[in-house]
Amino acid sequence: MGWIHKTNVVGTLNMLGLAKRVGARFLLTSTSEVYGDPLQHPQVETYWGNVNPIGVRSCYDEGKRTAETLTMDYHRSLGIEVRIARIFNTYGPRMCIDDGRVVSNFVAQALRKEPMTVYGDGKQTRSFQYVSDLVEGLIRLMEGDHVGPFNLGNPGEFTMLELAEVVQEAIDPNVKIEFRPNTEDDPHKRKPDISKAKQLLGWEPTISLRKGLPLMVNDFRQRIFGNPKTILVGGGATA
Repeated sequence: MGWIHKTNVVGTLNMLGLAKRVGARFLLTSTSEVYGDPLQHPQVETYWGNVNPIGVRSCYDEGKRTAETLTMDYHRSLGIEVRIARIFNTYGPRMCIDDGRVVSNFVAQALRKEPMTVYGDGKQTRSFQYVSDLVEGLIRLMEGDHVGPFNLGNPGEFTMLELAEVVQEAIDPNVKIEFRPNTEDDPHKRKPDISKAKQLLGWEPTISLRKGLPLMVNDFRQRIFGNPKTILVGGGATA
């Protein structure tokens, strides 16, 4: 997976160079994966993380950590205006249906009447924020005066089994769960401390998982099965 690390490093260098040439403010959308399998819970921005540099996930984790290093190097040495956001799990409409992310996986599987795939015992936790909350956080970050990094995520913490239950509530309570062996270096816990974003950006998420997930389910249902109320007439369509 060397191309993942290369994309993060070379892509960030290219965009930092462009920002330098045109005098633009540069936004790095980093990730909670910089914390690795954290030994601190919840994670604050001052925590340096617990990352296996030679593990199967390290190409992404270390790629983003390197991107943060490059961003701060350009900021300190060349005076480039930069902003860094560490984004936690985000979901919402128009996501790729089969992108491999846990929320889209569960929703697509449940809609297709397939068992939801849970890796390991399902007790590992994640925090899920709705996409509009993230967009609001990024806008406030870019319009503000603080470099960051800032954790942007929803502190509501769910185990994978609890997430599966929320998906069952939204789609079909009879959808089954299928357990498979866990993946290597899968973080056990993930939850953002957003005190810094609250204080300096005046930001915190407002949409809970139970409120946001049905909006994503409706979008996935239409794209997987089509809109049954739409009838093609001649060259156009009518509802």
